[in-house]
Amino acid sequence: MPGDGDDVLFRSAGGAMKRATAVLAAVAFCALAGGAAAQSYPARPVRILVGFAAGGPTDVIARIVAQDMTGSLGQSFVVENRPGANAIIATEAVARSAPDGYTLLFSSLSLLVNAILLEGKVHYDPFKDFAPVSNAAVLPMVVVTSPETRINSMQDLIALARAKPGELSYATSGNGGSTHLAGAMLENATGTKMINVPFKGNGPALAEVMAGRVTFMFYPIVGIADQVSARKLRVLAVGTPRPHADFPAVPTLEQSGLPGFEETAPWVGMLAPAGTPAPAVDRLARDMRKSLAGRETQERMKALGAVTVADTPSEFAAFLKKDYERWARVIKTSGVKAE
Repeated sequence: MPGDGDDVLFRSAGGAMKRATAVLAAVAFCALAGGAAAQSYPARPVRILVGFAAGGPTDVIARIVAQDMTGSLGQSFVVENRPGANAIIATEAVARSAPDGYTLLFSSLSLLVNAILLEGKVHYDPFKDFAPVSNAAVLPMVVVTSPETRINSMQDLIALARAKPGELSYATSGNGGSTHLAGAMLENATGTKMINVPFKGNGPALAEVMAGRVTFMFYPIVGIADQVSARKLRVLAVGTPRPHADFPAVPTLEQSGLPGFEETAPWVGMLAPAGTPAPAVDRLARDMRKSLAGRETQERMKALGAVTVADTPSEFAAFLKKDYERWARVIKTSGVKAE
């Protein structure tokens, strides 16, 4: 009967409306809950694990950010150093941590390089086990040699390497580190063969370069101005997109005919365990960007030689993917091996 059909239609429409209303209410509730979670996070102190010893670039930048975020978020952000195994110990610890935003990792390219060099031997996946928060900064590198050498430019260095294959050497802070990978990348880019001389850290490596026992090295731009002024070091090129303020007369690697080397600059960034609620990740990223935009923090970063990045979680994730692919190619082509 028409009346029955109208009634069925009414009931059906009414049910649909109720379901739609319920769905909208649920969405609104989730949005409010997410907003409330973002506002209430953090409700207790937050640990930031660093896989390197205190005083290194990763540790120093982590402490700068932690100090600022402690002030802005109203809870203590405590840096905890867990050095060892090229940061694998700290990285695996965070990968296993509860995804609640209260255990974070401040890491560097070791996150990716360890996974490439030690595939199947490290107990984490750099993409599946972490939620990127923000890339804090990059630390550009310079190419340095002893003034006692007759090498005055990258062109001189490359010409000598081609004339004497397998004789020139470059110092590194250890196998698989940024200085080693940059040296391997230089060999690939120029078709040369040189000797990697690994040391336990940048300091001992630089000392051997200044003494003239190793030909050159890629070195983080931090803290070499005094040695250059004292003519204990010569800077051949800077790994920045434009000439660096500390060495304005020194050409960039790109100006020296080696494009792309600014991308070899070691990065320092924050990650959370995978599954950490998006509101917490977004809150961390937002406050980290706020921290890095502050004038005092900018001055402290500049003193370190660091270039601030302060990107979003999605931008950092895209950067990590690109960086992984780049170093995987370099490692495969050059035959770099883990220690």
